[in-house]
Amino acid sequence: MCQFCLMQDDDEDEGGAAPSKRARRDTSPAGGRAIRSRNYTGPFRKTPDRLFGMGLIRLYQLTLSGFIGNSCRHIPTCSEYGYEAVARHGLWAGGWMTLFRVARCGPGGTSGLDPVPGELERRYHWWTPWRYFRLGRKAA
Repeated sequence: MCQFCLMQDDDEDEGGAAPSKRARRDTSPAGGRAIRSRNYTGPFRKTPDRLFGMGLIRLYQLTLSGFIGNSCRHIPTCSEYGYEAVARHGLWAGGWMTLFRVARCGPGGTSGLDPVPGELERRYHWWTPWRYFRLGRKAA
């Protein structure tokens, strides 16, 4: 989830005052500790290919992302999108979705809210990776 999704306003209407800056914290059922992550924390199958892909994206986030800067035109950012896409749909489908998302992020590309789809339609097969490019297109 992005930082905007975590904002929660539990107070009554403040009559035009600015919304409260308190962020909702999800607690894990086992330890009761607060989980704060900008990457996907939902359930997913922990297969070796997914863990490898997520590890590569996390390595990029911790090393190279700081040098490139905050220039992504989408919410969530391209690396967050890639992390979630690989976690939800596997390395092959999530990798293609991430590649096409990065391509859309360049000059003349799209911008705005572009979440990872929860489930893929039946027409998305491993042997037709070019169809993943259409996922980020906005309906006309």
